Amino acid sequence: MLKFMLPSLLIVCFTLQASLTQAAVPQADSFGKTKNGTPVDIFTLQNDHGMKVRVMTRGATITNIHVPDKDGTVADVVLGFDDVEGYESEGNQYFGCTAGRVANRIAEGKFTLNNRTYQLAINNEPNHLHGGVERSLDKVVWSAKAFDSKEDQGVVMHYVSPHGEEGYPGTLSCTVKFTLSKISNELEIDYLATTDQATPINLTNHSYFNLAGEGSETVLDHELTLHCDNYTPVDETLIPTGKFAEVKETPIDFRTPHIIGERVKKYDDAATIGYDHNLVINGEAGKLRPAAILKDPSSGRTLTVSTDQPGVQFYSGNFLEGQKGKGGKAYPHRSAICLETQFFPDSINQPNFPSTVLEPGNKYTHQCVLSFAN
Repeated sequence: MLKFMLPSLLIVCFTLQASLTQAAVPQADSFGKTKNGTPVDIFTLQNDHGMKVRVMTRGATITNIHVPDKDGTVADVVLGFDDVEGYESEGNQYFGCTAGRVANRIAEGKFTLNNRTYQLAINNEPNHLHGGVERSLDKVVWSAKAFDSKEDQGVVMHYVSPHGEEGYPGTLSCTVKFTLSKISNELEIDYLATTDQATPINLTNHSYFNLAGEGSETVLDHELTLHCDNYTPVDETLIPTGKFAEVKETPIDFRTPHIIGERVKKYDDAATIGYDHNLVINGEAGKLRPAAILKDPSSGRTLTVSTDQPGVQFYSGNFLEGQKGKGGKAYPHRSAICLETQFFPDSINQPNFPSTVLEPGNKYTHQCVLSFAN
């Protein structure tokens, strides 16, 4: 009798195991619809160490990152909104999105490639910023597929930007993979893109961090370390001059830990109106290495940002204006910072900078790892 029961038991066990494995794959939940009626989904990733990340398909956007503090209290440490309507409002300053096709600025929205000059939208007078106005990558809805394995879980988002969208040449196929580790409180973001025509590309994630919890009054009490000996000086419109300068003996010198608010006012009357600087990350571009360490002394939460990109844009939330975010919380001036790993601003027009041109047959890749501790 036992001989006949064993196959049946094995089938039941395998079926149960498969069911449990399938159940662990993050499921798509509705996050509402865009103004034009396109459905938007949101995925929740979580591990057993108290970390939870939510990512929505509009703009391949990180909406929430929950992490514990030194006492085990969990808080959401990124700015955002509770629904699609918030992300489509004027109060959204690229919160958590995938910015592109070209993140950061292009001088006068103009570049020449293969003897042809392209004119992009001017949406940050007098320059082009973060990929455009209506169909930049932060405003379109991406397709998504979740996954789960023994060591991690995540979601892969994909979007094909047609030739000419926002004025850029070439059909660009973009993938962003968000992977949450089950072993540690680490979120990895991997970018991949291909094109059928030469085109500039520079993708980044534009999350705003406050490790005391989003909605906290200030981020100026946080401690920051930047593994950067040099930065790229800019003109009055925040376009790089093409030169490199040492951070030594300047207010942007964070090679050793400094409280963000200690020297920020020294830039109040500068073009950056606070910290809004692109820094050159020490070490070899193309290899994963630490770029920044952010620490909130009160909660003990620490964020280490690592990347294989050449630069990181440190922005101190200078234009946050008290807009209402998640749960109706206000986001005051300088209540969060961005640490955007990327190529240097205006690289397409700067022969001294690493090239952002993607050619047919080649692949654009970018890795960024957000590691949290307490």
